[in-house]
Amino acid sequence: MKANNQDIFITAIKQYEGLIHKVCNLYAYGAEDRKDLFQEIVLQAWTAYKRFNNEAKISTWLYRIALNTAISHLRKGGKGITQVGIPPGDHDPPANNGQAREEEYKVMHRMIGELPPLDKALTLLYLEDRTHAEISEILGISTSNVSTKLARIREKLKKQVTPLFK
Repeated sequence: MKANNQDIFITAIKQYEGLIHKVCNLYAYGAEDRKDLFQEIVLQAWTAYKRFNNEAKISTWLYRIALNTAISHLRKGGKGITQVGIPPGDHDPPANNGQAREEEYKVMHRMIGELPPLDKALTLLYLEDRTHAEISEILGISTSNVSTKLARIREKLKKQVTPLFK
């Protein structure tokens, strides 16, 4: 690979390092596991970079590689997160909504963290205000499948949460 391509790749990794760390925090447990996953994602991205054709935004392409690598990591025996699927601070509840609202928020975090890897990825992308088209491109599923899966996930979470707060 040309030095120029290497520079572009390194710049992209530096620019989207936060995105990669976010995926690592969601799918790996413990500092060592997160570090290993980060390195695996960068390695997979480097391997795939020669096939990157600029049809997608580099952030979308990198996000897809990160998610696919993280899901593979879990399947290979990575420890994964067992409690909370969204790192603190990403969608913190407003401070003035009271204790009950905060408890609901914590329960939702836990339930999202317990979703299967693809559903968790889809939910997190949705919570980041990604469009259905972007989610479709990142996860490699159709936009209609994104809509269907989101509706099913919402219904599933609603059924799990409703009895807890009656």
